[in-house]
Order: sequence, then C-alpha cells, then structure tokens
Amino acid sequence: MPVPRVAVITDSTSYLPTGWAAQWDIDVVPVQVIVAGQPFDETEDDQAQQVAEALREWKPVTTSRPSPARFLESYLRAQEAGATGIVVATLSSSMSATFESAVMAAKECEIPVEVVDTRSIAMGEGFPVVSGAQAARQGADLQQVAAIIRARAADSRVFFYVDTLEYLRRGGRVSAAKAAMGQALQVKPLLQVDDGHVERMEQVRTAGKALARLADLAVEAAGDVPVDIAVQHLGSPERAAALAQELRARVPSAGVVEGTVGGVVGAHVGPGMVAVVVSPRITDEQWVIKSGSSSPSKDT
Repeated sequence: MPVPRVAVITDSTSYLPTGWAAQWDIDVVPVQVIVAGQPFDETEDDQAQQVAEALREWKPVTTSRPSPARFLESYLRAQEAGATGIVVATLSSSMSATFESAVMAAKECEIPVEVVDTRSIAMGEGFPVVSGAQAARQGADLQQVAAIIRARAADSRVFFYVDTLEYLRRGGRVSAAKAAMGQALQVKPLLQVDDGHVERMEQVRTAGKALARLADLAVEAAGDVPVDIAVQHLGSPERAAALAQELRARVPSAGVVEGTVGGVVGAHVGPGMVAVVVSPRITDEQWVIKSGSSSPSKDT
C-alpha cells in the first residue's frame, strides 16, 4: 500500500494498542523515562514494568521529552518515504515540553509540518491520531488531517483513578496540601484531564467505589453517540479487565480496547492507576464540516 502523502506522527504517550501504529502508518517518537539514573525509551517492551517496580520501591523515576533531533529523524523518514506534508500530534503542552521539541524540529524540515497540541494524553491523544491517519489515507490534505485530530481530541474525555496523590504531587501535578489531605483522609481520588491539565473531580472511600464511579462517568460521557472507549492501566490488569467488561455490557455499541500506559505517565500516577478514555467518533457530517474532506472513513 502506498504511503499517504500526508504522514502522521505522534509521541509514545498516545499508547496506541499493539499493531495500530503499523496498521495506520503512524510513526511513534519515544518519550524517555529515567529509572534510578538509567534512561529508557518508552517504546521499549519492559519499561512500564520496570517503572512500576521502581515506584513501589520508591526509587527515583523521572521523565524527559524527546529531543528535537528525535522528531527530525521521524520527519526525514516520512519525507524520504514520499510524504509531502506531516502532521504531528503530541500530548498536552501543559504536561510536557514534547510539543516544543516537535515545533523546533519542524523548522529544520524541508516539507510542511503541522504540530497539533492535543491537550490530552493516552488514548485521548491516540484515538484522534488514528482518525487523522485514516483521513490521510483517504487523501485529506495537511490542514484537513490536523483539523480532524484537533476536533476529536477536543471531544474526548479522560478520567482516571489513582491509589494515591503522592506521585502526582512529586511531579507537580497537584499541590502538597491536596496530596496530604487525601492521604490523611484515606480517600481514593478520581481525576480528569481538562484542557490539558490534571484536575481532581471527586473522592471516594474505597478503590471499589472509585472504579464503579469511573464506569458511571464513562457511561455518562458516552451518552447516545457512537464512541470508542479505552481502558488503560499501570500494574493493575485485573481492575482494568473488570472495568472493560462492565463497559462493554453497559455501552454495547462502543468499541472498547484495553492496554497499559507506559513509564512516562506511570512516573506521575504510580502503580494501580486505571484510566478510561471516551472518544466520540467523527460522523459523516462532522468529517465534512471539520476537515473539509468529502471522503469520510471512520474505521475507528
């Protein structure tokens, strides 16, 4: 199959399910996670497990954005493969400087590059990227592909549960006072990504109640429109599997996928995290209005 004339690139925090990047010709630029001084590309197979183990042992775990050079390598591969334009989708610029690296690299590329700040993460970034790649395969131009990604990212909702706010406190995502209060009260927080920022939504007394509430939030967000749902976790496969099973029963029209997050997100949320992403699909009418394309294709 020929390479689309518009190439689509994302960073590794989109956490696409296995095989999706290859299926849709999406190049993935790895963000780095550093465990006790040792760097790993987030695309390495065992990095998430190593991060989870290190966090349980309270070893230092930090993250590092891709360098502009890593993005430029990806751009050059796309150009050499025949692309005449590139759309890059990154995690929220409020969470990482990855967006800045992608923009800096774009200045060195000979073909047009449009960098999209999805203001999201995980499959809140991943589902939009796939829609953009589908549009590119159907012949959409640079601005159309970018518009599809922006539109679906803006409509997607990301909810997640963490066992403790301590890891988010360490990463500067919540204040020390909020983390200390949560620990003192022994509550289980539910959070969301709101316009690129992590915001606390609710708190409940037990993990079981938190996961039940997470399911309710996902069902409410799905409403009565066609959606895709992702259940993602770090070191908590049983919780994720149970939640995915419940959502398949309660939202039978949705496509529900399961997967893990990588070490970059894991470093900030800690083991035991479970997230749900609800992403409305692009309808035929929206495809034309939001992208200007007359050839909709919505396999995911």
